[in-house]
Amino acid sequence: MRSKTLALFAAGVGVSLAMTACGANQETPSGGSGQQTSAAPAGGIKVGVILPETATSARWEGFDKPMLEAAMKAEGLAPDIQNAQGDVQKFSTLADGMISQGVKVLVIAAINSEVGASVAAKAKARGIPTIDYDRLNLGGSSEYYVSFDNVKVGELQGQGLATALKDKPGAQVIEIEGAPTDNNATLFHAGQQKVLKPLYDSGALKLVRSQPIDGWDNQKGGVTFEQILTGNGGKVDGVVAANDGLAGAVITVLRKNGLNGKVPVTGQDATPDGLMAVLRGDQYMTVFKPIKAEAEGAAKLAAALAKGDKAAADKIAGQSSEDAKGSRTVKSLLLEPKLTTKDGVKEVVSQGYVKASDICGGDLAAVCAQLGIS
Repeated sequence: MRSKTLALFAAGVGVSLAMTACGANQETPSGGSGQQTSAAPAGGIKVGVILPETATSARWEGFDKPMLEAAMKAEGLAPDIQNAQGDVQKFSTLADGMISQGVKVLVIAAINSEVGASVAAKAKARGIPTIDYDRLNLGGSSEYYVSFDNVKVGELQGQGLATALKDKPGAQVIEIEGAPTDNNATLFHAGQQKVLKPLYDSGALKLVRSQPIDGWDNQKGGVTFEQILTGNGGKVDGVVAANDGLAGAVITVLRKNGLNGKVPVTGQDATPDGLMAVLRGDQYMTVFKPIKAEAEGAAKLAAALAKGDKAAADKIAGQSSEDAKGSRTVKSLLLEPKLTTKDGVKEVVSQGYVKASDICGGDLAAVCAQLGIS
């Protein structure tokens, strides 16, 4: 894993962006997406956690919330975990409430860098350390950042598509990317282009169009993809979809045109919907990111900061990320993602992120049996 991660991709790459949040708007077995608040348990050091939304991604309530809660309680913390539901003003209001209630640490997965930086500044003024969780807030003041190696995530997506199209010279590619306001989007696109740009330049692949999707809106992603596909005469050989939600929207359009299963589509987050699409052959790959490790890392870091043990915190966050907008280096814990094709779905299940019963029903029962998924 690299120790330095670009936080702002160099000018000239373009505006195509991608992100780390799951896109499948499906509740996972590990938590209810309808809940917005986790009551802090009695005792323990108070820590506030604000998650960004639920509309485009099941991960925040289905994975991050229960895993953060369990990890923080195990560290002797009393977490108050709330979700801003995609509302920037609500995000700020939740932060104000937690700061006034005297949390010792604030963990923020911000909707965008602007609100994240604003919240971090308020917390800093009150002497409360903040941790940027999953997304680095450009121009912010958080001293610590916990996420995955997001450039690597993009590289895996690029590698997946390149592998799928290796026997099809001149294959036409459409890129459906994530929200341009999300720094992770920049990092993912940077990683993708490390693999794909040389192939575009050589003519091995042909880029039809690359389009970021505001707000990671799956419906908008599907409409945009359909417009690009129609404008290209209904021709496409491969699709870079920034996450599983956008991949699902793309696959819906491909199915309408009789192209699903014939056109490789990338994804990210190993959501139940994404994994089922991979098993069906409609989606070529996803990226598995062990969120439990991310949550545990954030909890250990929060515990060290809550106890005032900066040396321990610095040891946990032993890597670094560059915030070009803020001209600063941020102490980071960056975890390793994994490219997952059909043969790798069993690992995701065996590690407990998804239950076999949630992805192996109906038409996928035989596939799961063949792959030993149970």
